[in-house]
Amino acid sequence: MWGAGTLSLIMLVSACSSSAQTDSTTAGTASSGTTSLSVVASTNVYGDVVKQIAGDRVKITSIISDPDADPHSYEANSRTQLELSRADVVIENGGGYDDFVDTMLKAAKNTDAKVLNVVDISGKSAPSGGELNEHVWYDFPTVEKLVTELVTALSAKDPSGATTFSANAATFTQKLKQMESTESSVKAAHSGAGAAITEPVPLYLLDACGLVNKTPAQFSEAIEEGTDVSASVLAETLDLFTQKNVAVLAYNEQTSGPETEKVLAAAKANGIAVVPVTETLPAGKDYVSWMTGNLSAIQAALG
Repeated sequence: MWGAGTLSLIMLVSACSSSAQTDSTTAGTASSGTTSLSVVASTNVYGDVVKQIAGDRVKITSIISDPDADPHSYEANSRTQLELSRADVVIENGGGYDDFVDTMLKAAKNTDAKVLNVVDISGKSAPSGGELNEHVWYDFPTVEKLVTELVTALSAKDPSGATTFSANAATFTQKLKQMESTESSVKAAHSGAGAAITEPVPLYLLDACGLVNKTPAQFSEAIEEGTDVSASVLAETLDLFTQKNVAVLAYNEQTSGPETEKVLAAAKANGIAVVPVTETLPAGKDYVSWMTGNLSAIQAALG
């Protein structure tokens, strides 16, 4: 429950769970600018996208920003509540990934904020009989759609900045197009190559590169949900490496445990290239340099 100006309820991101320590709210992902606009993003991935579009015209708060922590769990605090109560624009991933944003925004009684739900913007839905992969920031067309919506939202709140927002968006979108071109080149050269994952985090990127996920769904789902992996499913997963059925392992560095460590060891022991991936921006990276690095790692892994 919310109590007398403090937060006493720990809200967990329902998409995944982890025993790792939770991250704290971080303000000032971008500096305060010439206006008083405030943007709150659920993670520093979206915070950086805002920075690329708005520059120093807004203050950006990225709720989850620690590159060394697992963002799948989050402990609410009063500072986050305060930032959300002041926000002009809020960006949440959606798809069950960061439901705490809606809960806290409602508690903050901020009905004026423009809320951008990236999963809704993407138009993606769960496949028949399956689950939605909510990690849509690994899908460049989705980020393009977000940029369009963001320019509209920021321009409505700060009309004097509309020209700047549109110009920055055009530059940023061109970079996204260049990365999509790289994906197409990888696909042309390596379409159908097998890939393994520990979690579905990079699947949109791998799919765009033409790679085929060979990982048993029960394995990646169990890792994502923080549940036990059966011995038979683990054995089936490890066989991918001993039988050389995959060319690459995309390994989420922010979520690890006994099962994922066994998978990592099996990949290395059998000469399968490992591509580390994360859910939040690594230190010193922006969105484009981060994703460009991921693409370069995939290209190198495929030879």
